[in-house]
Amino acid sequence: MTGEPETAGAGAGVDERVVAVRRAGAAGRRWRAAQLTACAAMLAVALTAGAIALGAMHDGRDMPVATAAAVSPGLLAGGDLDASITALQAHLRAQSKDFGGWATLGLAYVEQARTKGDPSRYPQAEQALKRSLSLRPDNDQALAGRAALAAARHDFANALKLADSALKQNPYNERALCSRVDALVELGRYDDAEAAVQIADQRRPGVPVFTRYAYVHELRGDVATARRVLERALAVSTSPGDIAYVAAQLGQLAWNQGDYATALTHYARALAADENYLPALEGRARAQAASGRQAEALKGLELIVARYPLPGPLVELGELYEARGGAGDRTKAEEQYALVDAWTAIARANGVNADLDTALAAADHGDRATALRAARDDWSRRHTVHTADALAWALHVNGKDAEALPYARQATATGYRNAAFLYHRGVIEKAAGHPDDARTHLAAALKLNPGFSPLGARQARAALKTLEASK
Repeated sequence: MTGEPETAGAGAGVDERVVAVRRAGAAGRRWRAAQLTACAAMLAVALTAGAIALGAMHDGRDMPVATAAAVSPGLLAGGDLDASITALQAHLRAQSKDFGGWATLGLAYVEQARTKGDPSRYPQAEQALKRSLSLRPDNDQALAGRAALAAARHDFANALKLADSALKQNPYNERALCSRVDALVELGRYDDAEAAVQIADQRRPGVPVFTRYAYVHELRGDVATARRVLERALAVSTSPGDIAYVAAQLGQLAWNQGDYATALTHYARALAADENYLPALEGRARAQAASGRQAEALKGLELIVARYPLPGPLVELGELYEARGGAGDRTKAEEQYALVDAWTAIARANGVNADLDTALAAADHGDRATALRAARDDWSRRHTVHTADALAWALHVNGKDAEALPYARQATATGYRNAAFLYHRGVIEKAAGHPDDARTHLAAALKLNPGFSPLGARQARAALKTLEASK
């Protein structure tokens, strides 16, 4: 077995290439050419890192050992994921036949990809998990890790199968129980997800299950239960990672209800536990923007995308530039939107299904035909409120409002309180000739979360004003 990669390797390479993309940026054809060239370079870095990281480590001669070694998933709960990975790598150099250690390393890479926004970690995770299964076929730790990896790559049908396989080996595997809930939610099987989370709560009550229980209820519109469960989860959280995760979830819940002050309080607690926790950094910037603190929001998002060039913060930053409307802001915005294409290319190259990200970003800030194609593809695999909303909006921007309307209604049918969904439905209803319904849903969007989007909220107010004037 040869040495492992340095923890920051692939992520640092991506960051460097993102900087190169930004410096190469220019409007029009020159920007597109530079963006495509930089994208290809980023892909090369990501794929090379994934291939080198574990490809040379398995020479095919190792045989399974009879028992798992001391390394366990609990090693990852200490808060310093990079240090945990380094320790695992050192352990596996000395104990290369530890199937449990390989499974834990695979899960660690999945978590690192999530927290750092670096999809090049997924091939590394896949190789580590395969190594674990080669040493001990059907071990529940590796099967649960593969389920988590499939879910991270948005392959939710396979995630469900793998979670079920892991639970056949060990019905109490927490990771498999949680991945099963995640897969059912992301497949739009909300009744099954509710049953699954109740089973998980009976078998392995704790922070991971509590947060999923809360989200299942939030999707039903039961915000009070979601908040109560998350508060319970925060009360029992002890590790910095758990505190950051749950507090950020509470911040997101408050944000969705337009309670920006509470959201900022929760995000502050999350960042006190982990100052680099991406969801809290992004959420704080979003809440600052909605509170009228645009300068702070812009600064925060600029720092985020310099390290984590993910679609969500890139679009948010681009829209803030557009909303500011200063000299050169439109060019800055276009640079952010073009970087979304670069990220989705990297994600796809590392096995991630990025159709939903593509549809959402391209509908408003890219090629509309591409948005519709991606939204239709995603809908063909799963029927969630999020995919229904994305398909409805992609149909709308392509002038297909009659076809869009049923999907917009489906997106809001569960009671999930999401201002963007209500805004999309109202705009589609207006375009489809249903002014009364349009007024109802546009007003509801602005009442629920008046700062839900730097551009969308402004457009919602303008559309509502037009409807009121025509009464």
